[in-house]
Amino acid sequence: MQWTRSDTLVLALEPCAHCAGEGLREGRRGKSVPCNCTLRGVFRACYKRFRYCVTQEKSMSRVSLEYTAGRDRRMSYGRKDEEYCADFYLVSKRHLDEFEFKVFKYHFLLGADWKLCCRKMGLDRGNFFHAVYRIEQKLGRAFRELKPYGLYPLDEYFTGTTHSMDRAAKVEPSQPPAPPRIRLRIPLRKCA
Repeated sequence: MQWTRSDTLVLALEPCAHCAGEGLREGRRGKSVPCNCTLRGVFRACYKRFRYCVTQEKSMSRVSLEYTAGRDRRMSYGRKDEEYCADFYLVSKRHLDEFEFKVFKYHFLLGADWKLCCRKMGLDRGNFFHAVYRIEQKLGRAFRELKPYGLYPLDEYFTGTTHSMDRAAKVEPSQPPAPPRIRLRIPLRKCA
């Protein structure tokens, strides 16, 4: 996944000492890599949407009709909020080791503050926050670089963007296009 300056500029922190608010920094071999503040910004945007989806009333959930990728271009029904919550949880569980997932579960999923987490896991404050920052960076990268469909561009996730296997992404409308209108040719009479 190629990171561009337009992707990272919005998420970067202005007072960051590594990227100076640009979102990209120079990595090994002179290649531009996303700054850690940008990766944490990606995670925080995804986590904010996750919390919104979880706290929303279940009667408010919508069913959406969306195109599926493939040769047939079929349509399927889905509940995007529930799918996003499940994807957020499963991607996090897949990319974190046992200790990091335990911190993630207590702090982010169950909502425990740092004092309770430190007491429960036997950590001091510094090690806890270092673990939280590592988790945010690791999951921010995972959410953005997930193949074939990432979690981060939230508008793409929730509006039904489809990716062709060999082309860039194109946005599909949420409703099927209307059939073309048939123009009737009515003969005109000459007025006398």
